[in-house]
Amino acid sequence: MLIELRAENYAVIDHAIAVFGPGLNLLTGETGAGKSILVDALALLMGGKASTDVVRHGAEKAVVSCVFESTPGAEVILEENGIDAEGTEIILRREIQSNGKGRVFVNNQPATVTVLKELAPELALVHAQTETLSSFDQAQQRILLDRFGSISTNAVAEAFGQWREASAKLDDLLHGEQDRLRMLDLWTYQRKEIESAHLTAGEDEALETEKRVLANAEKLYSAAMSAFDRLYEGSDSAESALRAAQRNVEELARYDARFSEAAQQIQSARATVGDVSASLRDYAEGINASPERLAEIEDRLAQFDRLKRKYGATIADIIAFGEEVARKLSEVEDRDEILKTLRAEVDKASAAYRAAAGTLSMERGVAAAKLAKLAEAQINSLAMKARFEIALTSSEGASRWSSSGWDEVEYRIATNLGEPLKPLHEIASGGEMSRVMLALKVAVEETSSKTRKKNPTPRTLVFDEIDIGIGGRAAEAVGQKLKTLSRGQQILCVTHLPQIAAFADQHFLIDKRESSGRTKTQIRLLDQRASTHEVARMLSGATVTETSLQHAAQMIAGSR
Repeated sequence: MLIELRAENYAVIDHAIAVFGPGLNLLTGETGAGKSILVDALALLMGGKASTDVVRHGAEKAVVSCVFESTPGAEVILEENGIDAEGTEIILRREIQSNGKGRVFVNNQPATVTVLKELAPELALVHAQTETLSSFDQAQQRILLDRFGSISTNAVAEAFGQWREASAKLDDLLHGEQDRLRMLDLWTYQRKEIESAHLTAGEDEALETEKRVLANAEKLYSAAMSAFDRLYEGSDSAESALRAAQRNVEELARYDARFSEAAQQIQSARATVGDVSASLRDYAEGINASPERLAEIEDRLAQFDRLKRKYGATIADIIAFGEEVARKLSEVEDRDEILKTLRAEVDKASAAYRAAAGTLSMERGVAAAKLAKLAEAQINSLAMKARFEIALTSSEGASRWSSSGWDEVEYRIATNLGEPLKPLHEIASGGEMSRVMLALKVAVEETSSKTRKKNPTPRTLVFDEIDIGIGGRAAEAVGQKLKTLSRGQQILCVTHLPQIAAFADQHFLIDKRESSGRTKTQIRLLDQRASTHEVARMLSGATVTETSLQHAAQMIAGSR
């Protein structure tokens, strides 16, 4: 359940807070007062697309936030996204800056719009004013049917993915056959050239080091032997100096024990000098100034350079290229066997998809019959005499396969006696369409709430002017339907009709006022007297009369 909604510097709203309750929460007010703005703000918190247009003129950023009662499903989503729970409530906040940047917070912790979209189905379902027939296409009709029947498309989606992957491999082999044949000679030459080089990863780096040594053999020999002489061999070498110093310090240590450790340190230094000297001598003796070896290395490195220009920046890249060429040649050589294997994989994946899609079609067929019957009853309870059906067309050809199955779902209706059933988009009356949409959603939501577990998921349903285009007896029927639906779920509804407003459990008035040269939208929760006055205003217009007040009181009493 939605507990609280806040908006700051959002469109014409300076600062507004609405605290909602269970049941039917109705929002009324003059046209243009900003009723739909609140619904848009909630849709933004459900992951809707943001725009800098919502930032109030002169403000740096707009901030919208809300508090929902938590659900077990929402807590799982929070845990999966590394967000700590906040007791029994979930706090959502979204900031939209005037420069286009934005931030999202869940329970006062940084989050993303994706997290809001994941949480939305657990918290609220927003039917905005912009939801038209064009958005309620066959895909949306199918989604609504699946929701009604608690039908999962996961198995079909997985089977479709496996079939498409296998088919893509087969198509690639078949359609790429001519290209492969044209490339056969080139691939054969490339494989032969790379294999004949007998490459070893890292060989070029080792040869470069050896080349530097051979090219500078005299300098290296001179440097090594000079260092050896200064450290060990020469008359004034470091080893000689250390040896003399050691004798002197040992003499001191014979009379003063404080120098014993110093004598040991000098001895250790002599050992280190001896080791380094031996290494220098061995290195110098191992230098082989061989012009033949140098030429051999240069030829080998030149071969590497040629291969690198063709096949990759490193020896490892060249080896990998050779392996890929070998694989392509193997495919050409083993084409028949590979083709047989791929066709078997496609056949297996096709069979799995057909089984999953067939099962899904049967489930949808059962659900479609039930939903059509319930929806027709709901539609006719809204002051209509209509026939309603859900047509399910299964196209088993592979060209019509998708991750959601092979079914086309189409809602059809006849709103007048003797007329044929037609698709929803051919309905001319906006009022009839509004009632059909409400009836469908009531049928789906009521059934969904009955099939939930003992601890139902609290859900907030939001309707923004879904009563548009209707009035009189139909409007009263819509109000009754919303009231019935609100017994199991929290409902937020923006309405212009007094027949619907009379059913409110919580009645909010949205109005615009001018203050300090600026227009501000305010939200007020009305008490019983103020609610009666607002319903009377909706009945009579700007001037509220005693007659309209009495009529409003009678309507409210009748709704109870």
